[in-house]
Amino acid sequence: MANMMKAAVLVEPGRFEIEERPVPEPGRGEVLIRISRVGICGTDIHIFRGHYAAGNLPMVPGHEFTGTIAALGPDVSGLDLGASVVVDMNIGCGTCYWCRRNEVLNCPDMQQMGITMDGAFAEYMAVPARLVIPAPADVPGEVLALTEPLACVVRAARKARITFGQSVVVLGAGPIGNLHVQLLRTIGAAPIIVFDISRDRVDMALEAGADYGATGMEELGGIVHRATGGRGADVVIESVGLPALYEAAAGLMRKGGHLAAFGLTGPDATLPVNILDTILQENSIKGSVAGMGEDMHDALTLLVHGRIRTERFTGAAYGLTDIQAAFDTLPNRPRDLKTQIVIG
Repeated sequence: MANMMKAAVLVEPGRFEIEERPVPEPGRGEVLIRISRVGICGTDIHIFRGHYAAGNLPMVPGHEFTGTIAALGPDVSGLDLGASVVVDMNIGCGTCYWCRRNEVLNCPDMQQMGITMDGAFAEYMAVPARLVIPAPADVPGEVLALTEPLACVVRAARKARITFGQSVVVLGAGPIGNLHVQLLRTIGAAPIIVFDISRDRVDMALEAGADYGATGMEELGGIVHRATGGRGADVVIESVGLPALYEAAAGLMRKGGHLAAFGLTGPDATLPVNILDTILQENSIKGSVAGMGEDMHDALTLLVHGRIRTERFTGAAYGLTDIQAAFDTLPNRPRDLKTQIVIG
């Protein structure tokens, strides 16, 4: 194994530099991962544009990754050299009230790989062994790298308590919106109604299992009204992060309905809520953004057993040294639901 590695450092919003860095030495309870594939997440795009975690730059982003175990630190057992793995990106203390409830994002000491600390756009990365999840060697890396984003969707469905026969509106048909649709189909939700301003992405969501699709809000309102007998949807998932869509969600869900708040907004965005209507109609809202713990294991199981169609997510791939072009061209490639960086 080499002593030096390449890492893609986001030195400032919009600009990567490829640096030579020492290969990390795994510490006590850590594992060294040789990274093979890393997906570009919507959060990475926000970081790239300076809209999120800008105070952490310069930094190596990347958290949707898979690879193989290259070295074991002291006191690590139960993991094998060369094994294919995925990794839970959320690092909590492991002992506090929130960590024990698998609510790691609320841990006072929480760190996130590729967001609050250096991540996976590099050839090697040292991570806590307790967050490493072995994966079958015969599952391709481009599929394993979808575990983390799918885990986020699994958690959102779990938090919203979505079950069979429930009507669901998904606002946004990008990569996460498409995964929402596919998981909802697996759960048995019906009907599934998707909205996006991109006709291409709506069509891909319909192909993935949505029952209805719309590219305009008036069209969407009419579909929801007809498909739910005028009641409104049981659940509305906002997966874009636009305050206007969050406000529109209230008019799309039924009395007693649920808003799943998933899309990241700016820190000052607010949502007007009629308190009396919320009380009398028994409406609810639940936030969810990252998969962790059991969500990662469940997502990996779904991928391993082919419950998610991945072909639309694995076609766009760039080498690590071409990462700048990968990010720069993203807005011009709406049919690429996911872009992955191939490292090893």
